[in-house]
Amino acid sequence: MAKQKRLNKGQKRRIQQNREKRLAQEIDVPSDQLGASETGIIVSRYGQHADLLTGENEIVRCHIRRTVDSLVTGDKVQWRPMLQSQDGMRGIIEAVHERESLLSRPDYYDGLKPVAANIDQIFVISSVLPSFTTQIIDRYIVACEAIDIEPIIVLNKADLLTEIDADERALIEQRLADYRAIGYQVLWVSSKTADGMAELNSMLSEHISIVVGQSGVGKSSIVNQLLPEVATETKEVSTNSGLGQHTTTVATWYPLKSGGALIDSPGIREFALWHLEPEQVASGYIDFQPYLGACKFKDCKHKNDPGCALQEAVEQGEILPWRLENYHRIIESMMANKPSRVSARGKL
Repeated sequence: MAKQKRLNKGQKRRIQQNREKRLAQEIDVPSDQLGASETGIIVSRYGQHADLLTGENEIVRCHIRRTVDSLVTGDKVQWRPMLQSQDGMRGIIEAVHERESLLSRPDYYDGLKPVAANIDQIFVISSVLPSFTTQIIDRYIVACEAIDIEPIIVLNKADLLTEIDADERALIEQRLADYRAIGYQVLWVSSKTADGMAELNSMLSEHISIVVGQSGVGKSSIVNQLLPEVATETKEVSTNSGLGQHTTTVATWYPLKSGGALIDSPGIREFALWHLEPEQVASGYIDFQPYLGACKFKDCKHKNDPGCALQEAVEQGEILPWRLENYHRIIESMMANKPSRVSARGKL
């Protein structure tokens, strides 16, 4: 008997999508079995179902109408409660309000994938372990600047600074000082000792905030410190690979007693930016902005091009060399990893 071929990732996704479409078609609740339309906020989404927060601060699980094209954590929606629940489902989401903001990331299979909607504050979480890297921080910063939301940089696991090599510690401290000099807010916290958490907590009030960062930096641990009643799952960094392990699988909205909300997002190894043009990436570096458009040639690549305003700014000490190096690494990875095909959803 021939060995059955294993499905690849794309085939598994298509099977799941077809299954969800069939489930959506099975939603058949007569209008007279539904209550009046109400407003709610999406707490998290699971395929063709979603949890939403009602006006009475109750979380209910709902079906999603096929006419709702896109739905993501943080969306404000119109929904109708079922007069009688069915298999745990207590309502149907019928429409999405216009979004004030949307954080997205490109995905090879799903096109431009939304992460969270209606946020007004983004905390970019880095940490001493996994290894601190400005390359990943810069990627998130560019994504934040692209939607005109200023990021706040947070170094978690600051308690581990005393346990690493002195040169590595000095480099981390210098890079964070560089970010602060550029104009970004920088916080040092420890989800283990709670140092710095009071300052972070004070910045959340009356904001819709999201924590983003690579796997293992401690986003869920920070959420647990700020909201101990939540008790989200956490894992240690792998001792074999030195990489973080995924615990949060979907973005989740947590209301705050002080007003506003905090969204915990799934960790990823690398935040891709190939949905942006090189000019958009350059604009995401706020320290580059005074010099953009001042190069001798319009198609300047900001490398060894004659008359490059960015290179001249580096030579004059007005742009940090490592920032321009990070920019070039991002552009190179965009060109290398950008898919040649267009997503079936037409988002890329």
